[in-house]
Amino acid sequence: MTDLPGRENDPNDNPFAMFGDPEQIAAAMRQFADMLSAPPSSGPVNWDMAKNIARHAVVAEGDPSVMEGERRQIVEALNLADLWLNEATTLPSGVDAPAAWSRSEWIEKTVPVWRKLCDPIAARMVETMGGTLGSAGLPAEAQSMAGPLMGMLKQMGGMMVGSQIGQALGSLAREVVGSTDIGLPLSGTAALLPGGIASFSDGLELPSDEIRLYLALREAAHQRLFHHVPWLRAHLLGAVEEYARGITLDASALEEQLRGLDVSNPEQLQQALSGGALLKPEETERQKAALARLETTLALVEGWVATVVDKAAEGKLPSAAALAETVRRRRASGGPAERTFGTLVGLELRPRRLREAAALWKALEAARGLDGRDAVWGHPDLLPHAEDLDDPDSFVSGGARFDLSLLDASGEGPTEKTDGDTSGDTSGDEDTPDDKR
Repeated sequence: MTDLPGRENDPNDNPFAMFGDPEQIAAAMRQFADMLSAPPSSGPVNWDMAKNIARHAVVAEGDPSVMEGERRQIVEALNLADLWLNEATTLPSGVDAPAAWSRSEWIEKTVPVWRKLCDPIAARMVETMGGTLGSAGLPAEAQSMAGPLMGMLKQMGGMMVGSQIGQALGSLAREVVGSTDIGLPLSGTAALLPGGIASFSDGLELPSDEIRLYLALREAAHQRLFHHVPWLRAHLLGAVEEYARGITLDASALEEQLRGLDVSNPEQLQQALSGGALLKPEETERQKAALARLETTLALVEGWVATVVDKAAEGKLPSAAALAETVRRRRASGGPAERTFGTLVGLELRPRRLREAAALWKALEAARGLDGRDAVWGHPDLLPHAEDLDDPDSFVSGGARFDLSLLDASGEGPTEKTDGDTSGDTSGDEDTPDDKR
């Protein structure tokens, strides 16, 4: 072998070592290939690349296909859970085709919803990054002539955002147990992940079949709510989208982070792609108010699910109380992937007032029965507000905000009476519900 300057004449030396780790090079080349293959109309993020990154992340730590025995156990658990829920809620079944998913299948099935949630903020990020990268890498006199380069830089920004989304999706896929356990309707299918259940069960000295059945109860309860409260899905997802669209980015702070980045240097780009804190949206006061409203709705969803699951499991599942507390702590604290998505969607996907919301639903059930409790989901204007979580007794004693019979046919709001009275109070009593409700 011919001696090379600066190297020992060692036949075991890798002549390509100067180019770096082959696996890292392959990963970088794969990401660039995904970026270049994205069609122009694919939006701000290369979602094919994001999915590939997420799948590589879960496969790297082991993501076996679901075995037939596992699938059968989960389907049976979801069907039994759905049967138990008939005694705990007036909402009909939402379990049509129960399924067992691998983590890779969870990624594939939920990406359409994540795309709706992430694209608004991603578009702002990509636009800002394209301009920032362009201004950082070109003299001022040349920027006006660099239209094609600006387009390429925006595409590169989309690759960066897509990479971060893919990494977060891969992390989240290793934490979830089903299609609804982060509180959002990510899929219309009731599904559990055997791998997620195994991770959840780790360290719990409880029977595996009870754990699986309890998680099936939660999944089936979420599906009932999202299937049979027609406005709820659009209400939640629309609130997230509205929140994300209103976020403004600090371009100067982003430029500071990207200053000196050589867009022709793959190593620097790869380092930038792996930075989880590269993009951090700033919240305005308006967005903070929207976030508070969204968190209240998420808490009400989780509180209702906890209430009906406790009722359905009572006397049937000995470990229900211990599992309820485990889930409550898990949802209240969140995980690393949920915090990562806080920088992508602009919020942390967890409610903050689980106990208060559950107490309110239980108080409603005690005062009005199952029918009266579940009727509150009849219209978004009937839902409790954040202040009602502080004083559930006042909400329960105050009654509904207005009579359901006054809602117009479209369900968009109360119709006006001829005498102008829309309070819904026809009893003749002097006391009326508090106008805050």
